[in-house]
Amino acid sequence: MEPLGLIAGNGRFPFLVAAAARRAGRRVVAVAIREEADPALEAEADETHWVSLGQLGKAIDALKGAGVHEAVMAGQVKHRQIFSDVVPDLKLMAVIARLALKNTDSLLGGVADALEREGIRLLPSVALLAEQMASPGAMTRKGPSRDEQKDIDYGREIGRALTKLDLGQTVVVKDRAAVALEAMEGTDETIERAGRIAGPGVVVVKLAKPRQDMRFDVPVVGEATIRTMARAKARVLSVEAGKTLLIDRPAVIRAAEEGGIVVWGTAE
Repeated sequence: MEPLGLIAGNGRFPFLVAAAARRAGRRVVAVAIREEADPALEAEADETHWVSLGQLGKAIDALKGAGVHEAVMAGQVKHRQIFSDVVPDLKLMAVIARLALKNTDSLLGGVADALEREGIRLLPSVALLAEQMASPGAMTRKGPSRDEQKDIDYGREIGRALTKLDLGQTVVVKDRAAVALEAMEGTDETIERAGRIAGPGVVVVKLAKPRQDMRFDVPVVGEATIRTMARAKARVLSVEAGKTLLIDRPAVIRAAEEGGIVVWGTAE
C-alpha cells in the first residue's frame, strides 16, 4: 500500500490521522510545520520532515522523495502566523502570484493545486476518520429543550449569513439574540467573550461554510472547546452532522456530560 503524506499543524488532529493511517496499513510520511506541530508527532509517523511556514518547495520535495502520491492536511495553523510570519520560498511565491483573493482558503487551495501539479493528490482531511465525525441528533444522553432548539435554529440562520461572507463559523446565542460572532480569534475566544457578555445559558452554534473544502478546512471541536463552554456556563453545542470533526469523540462527549452540556448534530 502506498505511503500517506501528512502535512501537520498543531493540536491532536495530526495524531488521529497518523494513527488511523497506520491502522489501515499505510506508512505515514509527516511534513511537520515547525512553528505549529507537536514534536511528539515524530513517534507516530514512520518518517518526519520539519519545514517552516512558507517552505512549500521543501515540503513537496520531502513528499516526492518518499514516494507519496496522496496526502492529508491536518491540524491548525494560526491565522496570525499565515498573515504575519510567513517568508515564502519561490514555490509559494508562485502560488501567491496566482491568487485572485489573498485569504486563507484561497492560499490553501493554491497550495493544494501546487501539490496536484507535482503528482500529490490532497485527500479530505477526514478521509480516514469517519468514526470521529459528528452524527445527527443528540450525541450526549440529553438533547436540547424546546427553547434551546429555538436558539439553535436562530443561530443557524445567523451562521449561514456569516459563513456566506467567508468569516467565522461560530455564533453564540441567548434567548434568540446573537451574543458573539466568530472572526479571526477562533471558537474558544468567541465563547469566552459570549460568557462575559451574556452570562450562563448561552447556546453555541458551529456551521460549515456553504462550499467547505474538506481537504484543508474542516470544522473541528475538541475537548478544550467543551471545557471553555463549561467555564462560560454554556448549555448547548450545535454542530453539523457529517461535516464536523470531534477531536477524540469519546473524550469530547465525556467532557460534555461532565459539564452538563448538550452536544447536538444537525442534518440538512
